[in-house]
Amino acid sequence: MLDPANANTPAAEYDMCPGADGWTVYDTATGEPARVNGVPQTGLDIQDADELVDALMLLAQQQSRSTSQ
Repeated sequence: MLDPANANTPAAEYDMCPGADGWTVYDTATGEPARVNGVPQTGLDIQDADELVDALMLLAQQQSRSTSQ
């Protein structure tokens, strides 16, 4: 995926990992927890984390497509 601001920079990608209090969805480039409305996405159950990763990746992909047209 390409970042709309710079065609040579990959867009954000997300993954999830287990933690002491549940699952964390994080930005793979920075290693920082993903934030939704400013809230770090930590302590999630596995299903919510998996669905959030899918949703964030879809949004990043759609944003990339819309700016490259």
